[in-house]
Amino acid sequence: MADRMTKEQRRKNMQAIRSQSKLENRVSRELWKRGFRFRKNDKALLGKPDISIKKYKIVIFIDSCFWHGCEVHGNRPKSNQEYWDKKLARNKARDIEVREYYLKNNWHFKRVWEHEIKEAFERVIDELADFIEQSKKETLS
Repeated sequence: MADRMTKEQRRKNMQAIRSQSKLENRVSRELWKRGFRFRKNDKALLGKPDISIKKYKIVIFIDSCFWHGCEVHGNRPKSNQEYWDKKLARNKARDIEVREYYLKNNWHFKRVWEHEIKEAFERVIDELADFIEQSKKETLS
């Protein structure tokens, strides 16, 4: 099936996609307010974690339902399905590789879905804060 947009329209549409979502920024702002200091999207770390604290070997990934293939909320585009199937399958495989890397290297790893944050923002922030505090204790002991 042919694309319904011109090449110029498609280019502008794709340029509008940002590497950091408003949701990620909202989560990081709240954690910062609570006194946690971290790096966002650190390119030096595998998979560019959304939030990382190298001192305590903590990485947090905030996954969108579309790009990471959420079983509940992820939807597949109707056009160019072969491309999107390959793309989303590769994203899922990369998520597994990244998780295995961090766990193998004794990092504290946490993955949060977009829908979890949207459904219960405060609860997720509390869980992330507890995760960071617990990870710090484990690293220091």
